[in-house]
Amino acid sequence: MTDEHSAPAAPPEAGDAAQLREALAQAEATAQENWGRYLRTAAELDNVRKRAARDVEQARRLGVERLATELLAVIDSLEMGLEAGAGGASAESLLDGKKAILRLLSGALEKFGVTAVEPAGQKFDPQLHEALSVQPAPDAEAGAVLAVVQKGYQLHGRLLRPARVIVAGAAPDSGPDAGTQGGDGA
Repeated sequence: MTDEHSAPAAPPEAGDAAQLREALAQAEATAQENWGRYLRTAAELDNVRKRAARDVEQARRLGVERLATELLAVIDSLEMGLEAGAGGASAESLLDGKKAILRLLSGALEKFGVTAVEPAGQKFDPQLHEALSVQPAPDAEAGAVLAVVQKGYQLHGRLLRPARVIVAGAAPDSGPDAGTQGGDGA
């Protein structure tokens, strides 16, 4: 029995070594192939990132170019207004010119998604408005916008600048303790 086990044991070891070498060679080839795939994928990813960055930059430049082209009409109108003012134009015609320029500028900004936030009479919204002060207003609901000091603006729904507003507070005599706050000390 020992002869049977010892004789066949030597050749399988040699065969095992050959099989292990072959398996190692296959594993090394697979590893090399996978490494090459990894390098190609990494290079492709890097190229996609660079291409995306170029596309974003080009889109930004194109957007700025289109906005600048729209604003050239505003500059032209301002220059004509200055020439008219130097030539002795009436105050009324200069005011009309300013109104026309404001319409041109507002129209140019609207083409690019810039819209005004005009909250007069609306409920105060801290996401869109900046309260400069609170004033008692018996004829307005508490928390309503009484006056707009400076318009706010949004770009495609994203706030660029909040509207600066004055907010209505509660009327001084509307509180529950209004009658007890006298100066008589009672």
